[in-house]
Amino acid sequence: MNLLLLSSSRANNSEYLTPYLAWIKTHLSKVSSVLFIPYAGVTISHEQYYLNVKAALASLNIRVDALHQQADAKAAVLNAEAILIGGGNTFQLVNLLYKNDLINAIRQRVTNGMPYIGWSAGANIAGETIRTTNDMPIVEPPSFATLHFLNAQLNPHYTDVVTADFHGETRDMRLAEFMQLNPSVPIIGLPEGTALKITDNQIVQLGQAGGYWFLAGTKQAIAENTELTAQFAATLSRPLLNNAS
Repeated sequence: MNLLLLSSSRANNSEYLTPYLAWIKTHLSKVSSVLFIPYAGVTISHEQYYLNVKAALASLNIRVDALHQQADAKAAVLNAEAILIGGGNTFQLVNLLYKNDLINAIRQRVTNGMPYIGWSAGANIAGETIRTTNDMPIVEPPSFATLHFLNAQLNPHYTDVVTADFHGETRDMRLAEFMQLNPSVPIIGLPEGTALKITDNQIVQLGQAGGYWFLAGTKQAIAENTELTAQFAATLSRPLLNNAS
């Protein structure tokens, strides 16, 4: 598999996708076009979302096509050179992927080597399920199960910052609840400005902010350029990369 899973579309006060352009360019170096799936957009139209992404990637000289413009969505996925899925609401994204019967089509192509890039919601769905998304369930998809390229949960936009006088559950508290009920399932927290790069059966943490590994009630920092399989193999009950997906 060949995946680039970005925590977010921006880092700090950056322009849209700017912090990740070098990673994206490298990831798409062997293709001339990419198919963008805008399904996570809710308060933005699919067309405007597509135009924003197209403009952000203009310097890469790669043609960006839009799934919502295609007459046959599944055929477009099956014939794409690469797939790009943006952020927004994870539940809406998953609902529309199921509605258009695209889960298995995307899984099939990516498992066979097609490059995949996702950020935020688009990264979240690469995990086992979307049970560790930060989003509100504004729609009810047929299942929380998604692409399952990793035998792990993902938490994009991860932060352990808590504002003064905040009395709700923190991110760590929410993830602790998940671990309490699913002690054998790891969670990878991706702070903004970071990503996972998956190639040649290696899963590498990108970005100076590093990441966080949660498992069985414990939290461990992940340094930039760490190869996760080697780092955490002893703690896993099964391979971290789901090559059978």
